[in-house]
Amino acid sequence: MVETVTLALPFRDRWLVQNSPARRVPSHGVDLLGERYAIDFVGVDERHRTAAVRDWRTLVATEPPERFVAFGRPILAPADGVVAQVHDGEDDHAARRSQPALVPYALGAAGRLREGVHAVAGNHVTIALPGARAYVSLVHLRCGSLRVWVGEQVRTGQPLAECGNSGNSTQPHVHVQVADNLDLTVAQGVPVAFRDFREWLRGRGEPLDRATGLPGERSVVEPLMLTES
Repeated sequence: MVETVTLALPFRDRWLVQNSPARRVPSHGVDLLGERYAIDFVGVDERHRTAAVRDWRTLVATEPPERFVAFGRPILAPADGVVAQVHDGEDDHAARRSQPALVPYALGAAGRLREGVHAVAGNHVTIALPGARAYVSLVHLRCGSLRVWVGEQVRTGQPLAECGNSGNSTQPHVHVQVADNLDLTVAQGVPVAFRDFREWLRGRGEPLDRATGLPGERSVVEPLMLTES
């Protein structure tokens, strides 16, 4: 059995959990590119909204990524390690919440997969964990925001980049996954857990403080260090 890798949450503030392995495995419905146990986090405000604005564009068109809470938020190293891969230069495209905008984008998913990892992951950073036993990737980062380079030693909590909407992404969020190989075309996903976080479970008013675990689908999380400082 593959050993679970425990990480720190790679951000500050509150984030909504989507495509959690706590709901299903493979978490994203496919077992490709090492994302078997991947998890998505979408930034939210104090009212747990992903965007404060809803207008006609929300219903029938695309929306600028800048109107979403997550866009531009700092993304932090979730573990100590060495930067093994960086990719920048992919545009942050328009966001999509409306069905008229989502349908054609979904139909283009196969084409993006044929284009390769960069078309799917967009701008991303991959960190080799100590002992090179696994690699953690942070995906869909903001174009031009990457602050690290290959070979750099990073520490947990160090700023790496900003949240963006590059690659195969319908609205700004960060996709986190751990895999057993740097080459995602052959990588297998590795189970992941997180430590020291506060979680608002869907349908419950009071949050829970968790020393370690995997956040549930549609729950909202934030690092405990924020509430204890």
